[in-house]
Amino acid sequence: MLLFRGASFFKSVASLEDVPASAGEIAFAGRSNSGKSSAINALAGSQLAFVSKTPGRTRLINFYALGANRFIVDLPGYGYARVPDVIRGPWEKLLGGYLQMRGPLRGLALIMDVRHPMTELDQRMLGWFRPTGKPVHVLLTKADKLSREAAQRILRRVEGEIEALAPNTSVQLFSSLKKSGLDQAGAVFRGWLDTRLPAPPASSSGEPNENPGQDPGLEIKTPGPKGEIGPGQSALRFKASRSGRRSGRRPKSPKA
Repeated sequence: MLLFRGASFFKSVASLEDVPASAGEIAFAGRSNSGKSSAINALAGSQLAFVSKTPGRTRLINFYALGANRFIVDLPGYGYARVPDVIRGPWEKLLGGYLQMRGPLRGLALIMDVRHPMTELDQRMLGWFRPTGKPVHVLLTKADKLSREAAQRILRRVEGEIEALAPNTSVQLFSSLKKSGLDQAGAVFRGWLDTRLPAPPASSSGEPNENPGQDPGLEIKTPGPKGEIGPGQSALRFKASRSGRRSGRRPKSPKA
């Protein structure tokens, strides 16, 4: 039985003051166009989340009710999301505050396209979320686009890369089109929702970080004319490394 079957839209929020009371929730995050909405819909067995033809248009946090005061939380995709200056500050505060301070958050479902896994943005999300102590489950989506052998090779490689970066992380192959991986993902998420809530992460100031770009995590940049992010522009992304590489690309392996 699908874990999210019967889920329904509850509300969209643009402020942490508007988030609903919750007994437990699972947040879904990932690069724009990674298949995040399609994965949510496959797990729900219905057209629950809106699949946009233009990646990165979601600017609100969307809550979908599971019953028993539990929720699926759909976060805006990162990497392409256009953010007008007028909402740049509030949006940054919303995402940073939610991920860092949301007590009922049981774990993070991180969506990656199996053909482009572990981009620098994905690695920075894993590193930034790790201090919360909460688990991450990676769905390598669009597995149907590769042969079984190729998909398995990528799965093993990603598992090896993640082991050192984020020990409290599990990985699996997933296909929304072929409906494969639903039972495995459902078992992980069911375990999260059935577990007692962890204590909220400690904060030295006692307040959520209103500008996640000030810690080794998120900042706002905007995409360029073709949707890519360039220096001095504004959209949700992670801080770039000093090497000057674009954050959407995997860093090159050092030469021997």
